[in-house]
Amino acid sequence: MGTTYPNPLVGSVIVYDGKIIGEGWHRKAGKPHAEVNAVNSVKDKSLLSKATIYVSLEPCSHFGKTPPCCDLIIAHKIPNVVIGTIDPFAKVSGSGIKKLMEAGKNVTVGILEDECNELNKRFFTFHQKKRPYIILKWAETADGYIAPLTKKEQKPVWITNPYSRQLAHKWRSEEQAILVGTQTVLDDNPKLDVRDWSGENPIRVVLDRTGKISEEYAVKDLKTKTIIITENQNFKNSDNLFYENCTFDNSLAFQITDVLFRHEIQSVIIEGGRATLQTFIDANLWDEALIFKGNVSFTNGTSAPNLSGKLTEKQTVLDDELLIFRNV
Repeated sequence: MGTTYPNPLVGSVIVYDGKIIGEGWHRKAGKPHAEVNAVNSVKDKSLLSKATIYVSLEPCSHFGKTPPCCDLIIAHKIPNVVIGTIDPFAKVSGSGIKKLMEAGKNVTVGILEDECNELNKRFFTFHQKKRPYIILKWAETADGYIAPLTKKEQKPVWITNPYSRQLAHKWRSEEQAILVGTQTVLDDNPKLDVRDWSGENPIRVVLDRTGKISEEYAVKDLKTKTIIITENQNFKNSDNLFYENCTFDNSLAFQITDVLFRHEIQSVIIEGGRATLQTFIDANLWDEALIFKGNVSFTNGTSAPNLSGKLTEKQTVLDDELLIFRNV
């Protein structure tokens, strides 16, 4: 997770006589694909002509940064190909299967298809819906608040325990971007990085309608690619800082996803605050919500967003509860 963008997550296993003789997965864009790594791991290549190769996503049939995997399968005379799901990417979609069948391979498609689609929900959403996969994330108190009335005592105010916060940083390393509103930056001056985990920092996306966020804030430190969504026309892009013009009206959420699509961002975590989260909820423009419930109470403050969705999972992280919703 988080290392293959813009490519999908793909795994492959090669089986002969009921035994796994090779396996591999795609590690990083520009590096060998899953099928290549699986074939290379087979010690006795003579077995390939009697083997079955399983792959979670349709093998590619075009030249990108690496040669087509279909050609590799054909060259090694692997007779049986089992594919989890069809690749939605226009340069591949269906053409890989067609090429293998024309080469006389026994091709089976749609095995564990739901699981394979789930694995690449970001990649599929990006190519099919022309927008990133959108994850809402917030922490709320036991009495339903995401922030106290004031933050004089502590910035930021923690609702969850350190393990929940570390998990949130792990998520940041897995998604391509993270988005927050103006007030979150002004109140907390967040870095929006993965300092409590290892991996790539996400692209930062910040709403700043009128240009309130000055160069002193961490989001403008130029250490990570940052996109500022603004109505202010007086902007100038720099090496790692990009300004995108949007109109802050009822269509804002859709405008933002169009911007992120142009920047080839396949997934984004919306971390708030409340107004920003509610903007995406009201537009019904979200796919998944990750909500931590802490065991502290504020009695008053900023209420949690209003969300209706399907609760698909509950987890406990020490004394915190994690609720996972899907927009179905």
